[in-house]
Amino acid sequence: MILAREAIELLGQMARILWFEGTKHGLRDREWMALRFLSRANRFSRTPSALASYVGTTRGTASFIIGELERLGYLERKRSATDKRSVTLSVTQQGKKFLVRDPISVLLEPIAVLDDEAKIRFRDTLRHVLDQADAAEQRHHTDVCKRCIFLREDRTATDGKPGAAEFSCRLFRAPIAEPEIDLLCTSFEHHRQ
Repeated sequence: MILAREAIELLGQMARILWFEGTKHGLRDREWMALRFLSRANRFSRTPSALASYVGTTRGTASFIIGELERLGYLERKRSATDKRSVTLSVTQQGKKFLVRDPISVLLEPIAVLDDEAKIRFRDTLRHVLDQADAAEQRHHTDVCKRCIFLREDRTATDGKPGAAEFSCRLFRAPIAEPEIDLLCTSFEHHRQ
C-alpha cells in the first residue's frame, strides 16, 4: 500500500503542472485543457456538451471557455448543416500553432525519451488505474475510438484476399475514417473484462 500511495503522491505533483493557478501564456488551465482536447477529439466529441463533460464543468462554464478561445482566434464554431441547433468546434491554424507553447510539454518530453515498451507500460498502467476508478464510481472516461466497445471493423474480401478495413461507430451509426480511430471520444466505453 505504501508504494501505491507514493505513486498517487507523484501523480498529484505532476497534476500541479496540468492544473496551475493563474495563467500560462495567456490561458487558464481549463482553457489549455479545452484546446488540447479539441485538437485531439473526434467529430462526435467536438461539441460544447462533450467539452463540458471532458473538462468536468457546467455547459455555462464550457461556453465561457469556448468564447475566450474564440476571442483569441484559437477556436471556431460551425453550425451543423443538418441540425441548426448543433455546433461543431474546431481548433484554428492559429490555435494549432499556439499549442506548441503548451505547459504540459515539460511532461511530454521526459515520457517521449522512454523506449516504446516503457511508454506503452506507462500508458497502460494509467489506463488500468482510470478504468478501475471509473468502474468503482460507475462512470466513463474519454479515450480513443480504437479501444471502444462501439467501434466496428469490417474487412471486405476480394478474390479471397483480405481487403481494407472499414470502420463505423455503432453508437452514432456513422462511418469512421481509419485516422479517426486514434482520436478521443467522450462517448467512449471500454470492453468489460
